[in-house]
Amino acid sequence: MTTSTPPRIAVIGAGPGGLTCARILQRAGIPVTVHEHDSAPDSRDQGGTLDMQRTTGQAALRAAGLLERFSAIARPEGQDMSTLDKHATVLAEHVAGPDEHDSPEIDRADLRALLLDSLDPGTVRFGETLDHVVPLGRGVHELRFRDGGTATTDLLIGADGAWSKVRSLVSPARPFYEGVMFIEIRFDDVDRKHPRIAELVGRGGMFAMQDEKALIAQRQARDRIRAYVAFRADQGWADGLDAATVRASLLAMFADWSPRLRALLTDCDDAFIPRPLHALPVPHVWNTRAGVTILGDAAHLMSPFSGLGANTAMLDGAELAQAVIGSADLFTALADYEAVMLPRAAANAADSHEALHSALTAGLPDLDHLADGDRATAASG
Repeated sequence: MTTSTPPRIAVIGAGPGGLTCARILQRAGIPVTVHEHDSAPDSRDQGGTLDMQRTTGQAALRAAGLLERFSAIARPEGQDMSTLDKHATVLAEHVAGPDEHDSPEIDRADLRALLLDSLDPGTVRFGETLDHVVPLGRGVHELRFRDGGTATTDLLIGADGAWSKVRSLVSPARPFYEGVMFIEIRFDDVDRKHPRIAELVGRGGMFAMQDEKALIAQRQARDRIRAYVAFRADQGWADGLDAATVRASLLAMFADWSPRLRALLTDCDDAFIPRPLHALPVPHVWNTRAGVTILGDAAHLMSPFSGLGANTAMLDGAELAQAVIGSADLFTALADYEAVMLPRAAANAADSHEALHSALTAGLPDLDHLADGDRATAASG
C-alpha cells in the first residue's frame, strides 16, 4: 500500500485462510486484527487431517514464510492411499516414496497452531462473535459483536466459513444441501486398541466405495484415526437418534460389506457426528464491492471430494494479502484478487460436485473418471 496511514483491516474467522492472510499482511508491516468466534484456540475439536498440496497450501505457506516449519511437522507418509470395493478388494494403491512431498498431511489443529504462533500477540481476538455489519459508506464498515463490542474497518475480510455473515455484503447466495450425509467416527490409541483398523487404514488413508455408499478413513497424528461414513440421505437423517440406533442403522445399511470394513462401524467410539454436505451455487460470482471481500468456504464452499477446501482458502488468503500489499488502493486490490479467485473457485467447485456424485454412484464408480487427487484427498484439504 502506498499510503502513510495504514488501512484498518479486520479478518472474521481464524481458520487457515484468514490466518494465512493475516500473517502475510503482518510480515509486510500492515496491521490486521482477526476476530474469532471460538473462545480459545483449543475450545473445540479442529477436525481431521489435511493434505497440503504443493501448488496451493504449500505455496501459501511459502508466501507466509512458514514452509520450513510446516515441513518439520508434516507427515509425508500420510500420502499413502488405498481404494477398495465393498468386499475389501484393493482396487488401487499408492505408497508414498521417501522423497515425495507433493501433498504431505498435517492435522488441522497443528496447522492452526503453526499459523497462530506466527502472528504477533493479540492479533487474534478470541470469543468475538460477529452479530452484524453496518456499512458506513465509501467502503467503511462498522462491525458489531454479540458481546456489545464494535470495530470500524476500511477492509473487511470474511474468512468465516460456510455460514458466513460477511458473505451477504457481496452476494445473496446461500449454501444448499448436496443430498449426501457424512457421519464422522473416531478411534483413539488405535495401534493398541484397534489393531485391525490400524492395519486397514495404514499410514495414510483408505477409501472404500460402492452402491452409493463410502467408508473413508484417515490416519492422524498422535495415534488417532478419523473416518467418515458417506451415503445419500435426507439432511435430518440422524435427528433424534442416539448412538446405539445410529450404529445399528449404519450396520444394516452396510450389511453386505466385508467384515473388515464393517469393523469401522462396530469398533469406533460411541460418538457419531452428522456432517451433511453443503455447497454454494456454481459459479458463485459477484461484482467487486468497496471495502469488503470473502475467501475460502465463505466464497466457494464445496464438498470435501475436491481435497481443496483448506488449500484454496490458504491460497486465497495469500493472494488477497499480496494484492493489498502490491496495490495502490484497496478497491484495485480486491478487484485483482477476485479476478483470479472467482474463476478458479468456479472450476474447482464444479469438479468437486461431479467427483462427489461420481463416487456415490450405483455399482462401482469408474476409478479412471475419479482423479487420483479426488480419491486421495476426499475429506481432507
